[in-house]
Amino acid sequence: MMSSQSMEMEEKGLENTTVEDVPMTKGEETVGSWIWCRINDNVDDAMKNMAQHNIGSLVVLKLGDQQHIAGIITERGRSPKCTRVGEIMTNKEKLITVKSDTSILQAMQLMTGKACALDDNHIRHVPVIDGRVVGMVSIVDDVRGVVEQQYGELNRLNNFIKGDYY
Repeated sequence: MMSSQSMEMEEKGLENTTVEDVPMTKGEETVGSWIWCRINDNVDDAMKNMAQHNIGSLVVLKLGDQQHIAGIITERGRSPKCTRVGEIMTNKEKLITVKSDTSILQAMQLMTGKACALDDNHIRHVPVIDGRVVGMVSIVDDVRGVVEQQYGELNRLNNFIKGDYY
């Protein structure tokens, strides 16, 4: 059984499906329940947190601020146990981010480096920022969104061919 959100996404068409329409979930978690850490956290603890939640990246928040991003750390950022997250994270100034109204096609282009001829991005996780952190979208989330949308389009076309389009 498909959720109403999935059905709405399928009806929008691929060009109009946004990052907001793609469930940014992990297991039973819901949108906005993304996992985070702080600049002064230990890298080893951050890696354990990612492993525990089966995720590949964490939003790094500024000290004392649970809404504004300082950077991002991924599972590839391994280092000695005594290292702090702030020492190895990708800083906010270097981050590629999207807004919740960014289309999933645009997000995929940004992640894969296809947004323009000069891009050479190969990133898998992008923070979603609407003035504050609202989530994290991964390339897997985007691919799932595209597959769902294509599946819905295929079903509509099959129904049309069969005459079941009313």
